Amino acid sequence: MDFWAISTEIEILVLMLITILMDLVLPKADCRRSVGYITAAGLAAILFAAIGRYHAGVSPTFFAGLFLVDNYALFFKQMFIIAIIFAVLFSLDYVEKCLRYRGEYYTLLLSALLGMCVLASANDFLTAFIGLELMTVSFYILVGLRMDSAASSEAAVKYLVVGAGSTAVLLYGISLVYGAGESLRFEEVCQNIHLFYAAGLVGAILVMIGFFFKLSVIPFHMWAPDVYQGAPTPVTALLAMASKAAGVAVFMRVIYTAFVFIGQYWLPLLSGFAALSMIGGNIMAMRQTDIKRMLAYSSIAQAGYMVAGMAAADYAGMKAVMFYAMLYVFANVGAFAVLSVVDTERGGTTHRHITGLAQAAPLLAAVMTVSLLSMAGIPPTAGFAGKIYIFTAAVEQGYLWLAFVGFIMSMISVYYYLLVAKAMYRDLAAEEEGYAAPVRVPTAVRLTVLVSLVMTLGIGICPEFLANITNIVAQTFMR
Repeated sequence: MDFWAISTEIEILVLMLITILMDLVLPKADCRRSVGYITAAGLAAILFAAIGRYHAGVSPTFFAGLFLVDNYALFFKQMFIIAIIFAVLFSLDYVEKCLRYRGEYYTLLLSALLGMCVLASANDFLTAFIGLELMTVSFYILVGLRMDSAASSEAAVKYLVVGAGSTAVLLYGISLVYGAGESLRFEEVCQNIHLFYAAGLVGAILVMIGFFFKLSVIPFHMWAPDVYQGAPTPVTALLAMASKAAGVAVFMRVIYTAFVFIGQYWLPLLSGFAALSMIGGNIMAMRQTDIKRMLAYSSIAQAGYMVAGMAAADYAGMKAVMFYAMLYVFANVGAFAVLSVVDTERGGTTHRHITGLAQAAPLLAAVMTVSLLSMAGIPPTAGFAGKIYIFTAAVEQGYLWLAFVGFIMSMISVYYYLLVAKAMYRDLAAEEEGYAAPVRVPTAVRLTVLVSLVMTLGIGICPEFLANITNIVAQTFMR
């Protein structure tokens, strides 16, 4: 067993234990922010250590190859860590003012991160299931962590019920795949599945449906709007960016490694679900007045864009999906950091609550506008470059119609994103609502939104650096 292969997971586990001890030992008055700062600093150290672990040779493995640490896994692990760091920074004030269990919040974030990292490195269905459930159970608790909110408790129950159902479907699919392929290892399943092709095909479809629930792909999206709206705002941010990215990471490894044998079935299936999610997500988002609920439907559409890249089934498509997932993290960081401040200071996240934000906090309004335009794919933001990569990969594989649908839906999304900008820049309405007073922006939030703004615009103007990294990682995985 090469314990170096799980060094990132060990470091996260140690940091999680430190947060537990700090919450138990330190007086509550001293513990309020110190646990958050230690969490962010520890994750920054883990991130820098992970950057140095890229390699050009044979990928390290752990426990008989069930845990694979290739460049693909390292890329996604760094993405998860970046997302959690920013979530910790912009949630410091929110946690102090709105949550009763503060130390537990940071511990559960690290627990979810640990599950995400396991998902990225999983090389068999059992390891993937363990990572998925570790992440999902942590989010069940995080969604219901706001004890003074009935909406938070309701969202947690809905998430638990629907999540349990999707887990049952996933497990049953895994059992059929195991019976047909005589193994849980992805490569061995692909080699042996022809022995019991029909059972393997049914099992693969059920496994994919289970992952579609986690990705909130239409028609398996019913949990997302209520959960996003009711969850604490920083938790909603993590559901939108980190949780979805983790689902993408394991889903691509499964379909490109274990389910190659049914490619002629899942390629049109993916393209159909991608189109359905892009159309349904964008149309339903147009009628929302709560911004978190609107971003829930937007995330459904964003999942459709990423699934469209997966349907290309080559390294160009994988590169496009990884590129888009990374820029989607930075766009969501900016949007949800702003919403977290608005929720803390004004007590809600509807269009009414962000009225006049440009007058009360010009930086927050600018960051929110740029983040939303990036999700819409407007140049010169990073979202434009990401959608170009995805649509190009789809067209090269003969899915011109899918790229056309994605382009039309991206233009439609501009409408409901600009409704948010319109509300932020209505100064007269702000005075009428009593929101003309300046909004206090904590230093950690200011730092977070500035980094988000720089990365969103920087990747859009100069996408080559990130594109080269994703290109190398994709070619390493696909060869």
